[in-house]
Amino acid sequence: MSIRQTIHRFADGERVFWHTFTLIVSTCLVASMASSAHAETLREALLSAYRKNPQLDAERSNLRATDEDVAIARSNYRPSIGLSGDVSAQKQNTSPDITSGDRTTYPAGYSLSLNQQVLSGTRGHTVNLTEANLRAGRETLRSTEQTILLNAVTAYMNVVRDTAIVELRESNVRVLSRDLKATQDRFSVGEVTRTDVAQSRARRSQSVSDLELARANLKSSRANYEQVIGHPPGSLSEPEPPYSILPKTLPEATRRAELENPNVLTAFHVEQARYHDVKANAGQLLPTFDVDATYSNRYSGGGDLSTTQTETGTVTGTLRVPLYQRGLVSAEVRQAKQQHIRAMQLLEQERNEAREAAISAWAQLTASRAQLNSTQSQVEASRIALSGVREEEEVGQRTLLDVLDAEQELLDSQVLLISNRRDLVVNAYTVLSTVGGLTAEGLRLTAQPYDAEANYNAIKRKWYGISITHSNGKREYFQAKDTAGK
Repeated sequence: MSIRQTIHRFADGERVFWHTFTLIVSTCLVASMASSAHAETLREALLSAYRKNPQLDAERSNLRATDEDVAIARSNYRPSIGLSGDVSAQKQNTSPDITSGDRTTYPAGYSLSLNQQVLSGTRGHTVNLTEANLRAGRETLRSTEQTILLNAVTAYMNVVRDTAIVELRESNVRVLSRDLKATQDRFSVGEVTRTDVAQSRARRSQSVSDLELARANLKSSRANYEQVIGHPPGSLSEPEPPYSILPKTLPEATRRAELENPNVLTAFHVEQARYHDVKANAGQLLPTFDVDATYSNRYSGGGDLSTTQTETGTVTGTLRVPLYQRGLVSAEVRQAKQQHIRAMQLLEQERNEAREAAISAWAQLTASRAQLNSTQSQVEASRIALSGVREEEEVGQRTLLDVLDAEQELLDSQVLLISNRRDLVVNAYTVLSTVGGLTAEGLRLTAQPYDAEANYNAIKRKWYGISITHSNGKREYFQAKDTAGK
C-alpha cells in the first residue's frame, strides 16, 4: 500500500470515528443528563420559580391588599364608638373686691358616643362589588402564576437546548480540526489540492464562529434561567410534554379556554363588579337611617361643696330621605351603566382572544409534533447521505467540498432536531396555559400551594388589629416544609 493510500485511509477512518462520536453525543447527551443523580428536573425548577419568583410574591401581596377592601366595606355594618374627655382651668371674679371675689375652678368631663348605620341603600352592594373585585384579583394572580411558570418552562428548555447545541458545536470543531489536519497531510503528499485545504480551513473557521455564538446564547439562557427560576442552572434533564393533562382535542381546548382561562374569568368578575357598582350608585337615591347614642358626665370642678356633677344620656334616630342631589347621583348611575356595558363587551372580547390563543397554541403544538418526526427522518437521512458521500469521495466520485457539505447538513439537522424538541415541550405547556391549567395546583407541583382564600377568611370579619403577621408567625400561607405534589 502506498504512503498516499495509507494517509487517505487513516484520515477517512479518523473522520468516521469522530463523526460517530458526534452522533453519539448528540443522541445521548440528554439521556446522560437525565440519568445523572444531581440533574434538576423541570418539575423542581417550576416549584422553585413558584416559591421564589419576586413578581409572583408581589402579586400575592397585591391580592392580600385587595382582601382588605372587603373588610373595609363590611365595616359599614359595625358601629363607630368614640370617647372624649376634657379638663380646663377657669378663673372668675364676681366682686368689686378683686381679692375676695377671685375664684379658680377646674371643670372637667367626658363623653362616650356611638353611631350605628341601620339602613343604607349602598352598603350591601358595596360589599358585593368589593368581593367581585377580589375574585377578579385572584384570577389576575392565577394569570401571573401561569406567565411565570411558562417563562420557567421556556427558560429551562432554552438551557437544555443551548447546552446540547454547544456540545454539538464543540464536537464539530474537533471533527473539522482533525479533517483539516488530515487534509493538510494529504496535500503534503499530493493527494489533494490547495483549494481543498482552503475549503477545509474555511469550514473549520465557520464552525469556530458558530461555537462562540452558541456559547454566547447559552450564557444568555443561563442568566435568564437564574432570573426566572431563582438559582443558576446545574445539570438539567430533558422532560416529556405533559400529554396526560393536555386537552385531547381542539374543541375541548377551545371550550376549556372560554371557561377556564384566567383572563376570561377576570373579565367576568370585573363585569360583575360593574353591575354591583350600578346598584351601589343607585342606592344613594334611597333613604338612610342612623342611630346615635351619647353619654356625658360633667364636673364643675370647684374643689369644695359647690362642685356639681351633671350626667346626660341621649339616643337619636336620624332618617334621611334624598330628594334632589343636583343631578349628581343620576349622572353617576348613568356612568356606571355605561361602564357595565363596556365590561360586558370586554368579557366577550376576552372569550374571543382566549379561543384564538387556544387554536393558535394547538396549531403550534401539532406543527411541532410533525416537525419533530420530519427532523428525525432528516437526521437519519443526512447520516446515511454522509456515509455515502464519504465512500464516493474515496473512489474519486465526490470532492472534499461535497463531504464538508454533507457534514454541515448533518450538523444542521441535528441542531434543528434539538430545537424541535425544545419547541414541542414549550408549545405543549403553552396549550396548557391557554386553558388555565398551567398552575401549581394543575401541575400538582406541591402538596401545599398558596391559598388565596386563607388571608381573606382571616380578615373579612376582623373587628380590630393592625398587624399583618398571622398567628403562626408567617406572612405567607405556605407550610414551613413543603414537598412535591403526590
